[in-house]
Amino acid sequence: MDRFLVVDDSQSWRSYHIDNLKDIYKSEIFIDEAESARAGYQLVYNNIDSPYDVIITDLSMEYDFAPQFAGEWLIEQIKLLKQYYKTEIIIISGSMQIKNVAETFGVNYIPKAVVAKDKTIYQKFNSRKSKLDY
Repeated sequence: MDRFLVVDDSQSWRSYHIDNLKDIYKSEIFIDEAESARAGYQLVYNNIDSPYDVIITDLSMEYDFAPQFAGEWLIEQIKLLKQYYKTEIIIISGSMQIKNVAETFGVNYIPKAVVAKDKTIYQKFNSRKSKLDY
């Protein structure tokens, strides 16, 4: 069973991601959610013995990580944990910097405008690290 973590400060976006994941994967996945990068990191750390397979994160959340985005800080912290080296990280954001941040950390990204139009994209999210091109 794949374990997902969805991190976004917008309740409506968290619900959108979670609803689509549940529709596609049914009961084959476990999903946690967090409303901030800090809360997301706390869940990541609390689950270090059983790491998430897929983490979906927004970039622009709380602003106290400036000049970094909160999601950028979260990804940087996750990348420091050896237990998470197999975890697929996907940035889903409306930020214009999404591609730069994703390339810097070697993670996948999808603009929010794309997932808003095409829910089938969620079928590509799994622990087998598919390359998403957007």
